[in-house]
Amino acid sequence: MLEPLPDLSKARILVTNDDGVHAEGIKVLRRVAESLSDDVWVVAPDVEQSATSHSLTMRRPLRVRQLEERRFSVDGTPTDCVLVATRSILKDQKQPDLILSGVNLGSNLGEDVTYSGTVAAAMEGALLGFRSMAFSMAGGGDNPYRWQTALELGPDIISRLAVCSCHPEVLLNVNFPDREPKDVLGLRICRQGKRQDATNVVEGIDPGGRPYVWIGSYLSDRTTENESDLAAVAAGYISVTPLHLDLTFSPMLDELRERMQ
Repeated sequence: MLEPLPDLSKARILVTNDDGVHAEGIKVLRRVAESLSDDVWVVAPDVEQSATSHSLTMRRPLRVRQLEERRFSVDGTPTDCVLVATRSILKDQKQPDLILSGVNLGSNLGEDVTYSGTVAAAMEGALLGFRSMAFSMAGGGDNPYRWQTALELGPDIISRLAVCSCHPEVLLNVNFPDREPKDVLGLRICRQGKRQDATNVVEGIDPGGRPYVWIGSYLSDRTTENESDLAAVAAGYISVTPLHLDLTFSPMLDELRERMQ
């Protein structure tokens, strides 16, 4: 088990994301981290890498650029960034005590976690043996994202989660609801949910007269699972879901062994 971190003021914190090093969400998460510790490092993609999942860049070299003290950009994926941070930038230094990914522009709920670069960065951290958390903010549409909610509530959430014993192959997926801080109803520990509606695929004709298909977002966040992350955020709660890197569906093992003999 990973040891609890009761005193984050002594922790080295690595911050990353998938929206890019200049995104508003990572600025918010950096401020949250710096309210907890003086030893905060930022290593993030140079451009947006949303929906890249747990992909690696293996067919070309990566370029790392130092933007300021303890702040770097990488021309790669979120997973690349965690590897570069821990195996290159900090290879001869103290390794992170905590990896924080986000705050993502938009929620990462239900099946989002299989696509999300934000979640994948925390996943890579967990694979490497680091305590890791992913943060996302619900919202969008005509209203601006409520970053103040993450800014005000984030430090307490991280501090409380950091003192929990954590399995080395588990990451914590945290989603903030689309509400002002005072209107958030609390925090719910819940399971990963599943939407009723599938991803939207739009067909059309481009200005040159050629047909195209465009993969969009989900049609809705509706779910029938009342104890899920989707239901919690929709009701105005912050959701916290422990995600396990072992994807084995254990109940099926015995039947498969029996039938395949």
